[in-house]
Amino acid sequence: MKVVIIGSNGQLGYDLMRIFRVNHETIGLTHQDIEVSDRDSCTILRDIKPDVIINTAAFHNVPACEENPEKAFLVNAIGAKNVADISLEINAITVYISTDYVFDGTKKEPYTESDPPNPLNAYAISKLAGEYFTKYNPKHYIVRVASLFGVVGSRAKGGTNFVETMIAKARRNEEIKVVNDVWMSPTYTYDAARAIRKIIEKCLPYGIYHVVNSGYCTWYEFAKEIFNQLGLSQQVIPVSSEEFPSKVRRPKFSALKSEKLEKYGIILRHWKEALNAYLAEKGYMKKEWRLSK
Repeated sequence: MKVVIIGSNGQLGYDLMRIFRVNHETIGLTHQDIEVSDRDSCTILRDIKPDVIINTAAFHNVPACEENPEKAFLVNAIGAKNVADISLEINAITVYISTDYVFDGTKKEPYTESDPPNPLNAYAISKLAGEYFTKYNPKHYIVRVASLFGVVGSRAKGGTNFVETMIAKARRNEEIKVVNDVWMSPTYTYDAARAIRKIIEKCLPYGIYHVVNSGYCTWYEFAKEIFNQLGLSQQVIPVSSEEFPSKVRRPKFSALKSEKLEKYGIILRHWKEALNAYLAEKGYMKKEWRLSK
């Protein structure tokens, strides 16, 4: 297959590139190559004529989306429509990367693909709109991911992620307070990329899939496990989300699970195992590694 990955230098895009290029002709497009919100810019896809287009492009700075909903919708919704329209024209499969934030968090247990979405903020609403636009192409996969961590970090967060932020705070000997009343599904981008490739290669039925590492936890529990795996007795103080007030409404419980993938033999490992693999890849598990404060 010929596969195009839009956003190939992003946190998930990086791992999609290295996973797909093993068995497929893989072409990466960065923001310099394509602006998904610009229909004319998207015509590059016609020239490439791929079999699969994976769209990871997103405006996912949640507070910034709230302040600038027009940009959020241009990238996350209109961008998805542009990619879906051209994919349909050239008979390509569209893969749209969506988010756990399409849910409102009131269920109190992991959301499955059959649960109705109810987004709480501009970012989430724009991503749900992107899901609907993606359906313009019948040959589509909508992949919801959550709480990503990967080796290149998130561009929206300055090339870092939660794991690296915790380690950096410990190195600076900062007091670490982490919310213990928000639950989510920590997900290693390498594992997510592998699952996405399997979905496409196995030609699973088109539709929505939740792709996250199994299990869930609070951000506080995630932080504690990071230091536990590193063998560090770092104090982490559990706090309420009210200690970090925000004008943006966010779901308190947005953990995901898939009711579909397991029956097709696609099972993602537990997030603790995935975290261990991440820390090893980053070199933190080597004996010579030391936390210098």
